[in-house]
Amino acid sequence: MQQNWLSSFNQYFEIVPADTARLIEQVMALRFQVYCVEHSFENPAAFRNGLEQDEFDQRAVHSLIRYLNSEFEEGPVATVRLVLADSRNPQEIFPIESCCPISEEIKSDISLKFERAQIAEISRFAVSKQFRRRLGEARTSHGISARQNDLDDMDGRRLIPHVTLGLFQAIVEMSAKNHIKLWYAVMESQLLRLLRRFGIRFTPIGEPVNYHGLRVPCIGPVDEVMSGIKNDCPAVWDFITQEGRLWPY
Repeated sequence: MQQNWLSSFNQYFEIVPADTARLIEQVMALRFQVYCVEHSFENPAAFRNGLEQDEFDQRAVHSLIRYLNSEFEEGPVATVRLVLADSRNPQEIFPIESCCPISEEIKSDISLKFERAQIAEISRFAVSKQFRRRLGEARTSHGISARQNDLDDMDGRRLIPHVTLGLFQAIVEMSAKNHIKLWYAVMESQLLRLLRRFGIRFTPIGEPVNYHGLRVPCIGPVDEVMSGIKNDCPAVWDFITQEGRLWPY
């Protein structure tokens, strides 16, 4: 992997915290395109304003990735959110708890190790179709390539894997700011396998469920996941932590 991977990424992209009404609108418009138009995960008729949203957005933090190229007018090409615990009612469920059966043993183990305020769910992980078409990834919403060699190719749409890992950089930054210790996620099996190639390892906690397609419920203790990345793929750790500036917090 190239030594200047982080600087090369920054030449093409910027990661933006979606913390204004205008940026949140861009998040929801991109989600509508990916989740309603491209994949029919959600019913587009339910979002007549073209903005995909749900009840969890009210307690989530969001990030966008913009492509710094005039062809796309610096438009957003990817987004992800981190659903936080409800500060007024910490026992309010996370999305994973509404769609996936989790054993009482696992629930008990999690509650013993982590406070609800330390848990967040990675959700609405989506990459624009414009950046998935080049590598034949239009069938997926996550946009990561199965071709390892694409990591070393920083031209054109072959930046797709970098966009996906850029979303993990956004997740790390949002998690650090909110003192998150455990990640929930519901991911496609293919995405889980591919992420392991970058040292990013989540632990399945149940059988696949039909949730925006067939997906696997997972957990990732943040310290364990980040330590695994650093041990297995130091260059990926450098990238998603901005060479240690974002993590550990």
